[in-house]
Amino acid sequence: MNVRFDLDPSVTPELHDGLCRLWTDVSNAGGAVGFVPPVTREDIRPDLLRKLTALAEGRERLLVGRDETGRVLATAYLAPTGHRLMQHWLWVYTVMVDPSLQGRGIGRALMSAVADAARTFEGIRGIRLTCRGGTGARRFYEACGYKVVGRVPGAIKVAEGEFRDDITMWLELA
Repeated sequence: MNVRFDLDPSVTPELHDGLCRLWTDVSNAGGAVGFVPPVTREDIRPDLLRKLTALAEGRERLLVGRDETGRVLATAYLAPTGHRLMQHWLWVYTVMVDPSLQGRGIGRALMSAVADAARTFEGIRGIRLTCRGGTGARRFYEACGYKVVGRVPGAIKVAEGEFRDDITMWLELA
């Protein structure tokens, strides 16, 4: 499948709807993107609006992957740290691939596009992200070149009495 990645796309109503649909679908498929299923688009919408506000204010940037029809298939948000001593790396948040397309290389293409996008930021030498333990995400990111650099045991509560590790990963760009 041919996927086109764009950094900083115009936020149109179609993109807004596509982002909301993707986030809902990924969450309901068990993706570790801030929610525990089941969720509706209305559950997702407030968080999406916060993301879109951060984009509008320049605090985050959006990388979106779409097919030839413009359907949103993948996303990642890139954000500078904001700390004067850490301006040489970026955070990557809310990495998503349409669940119906997983296993087809789109996730690897997305993470390659994330690294390419990060290299366009002046002075960036690395990318940092976190993932939820117990999901297989750590192995995926390791396959994309990221290294585990930290772990907070039980930091993420997914249900009453059910906790997951918060795993911090790093990709050196320099």
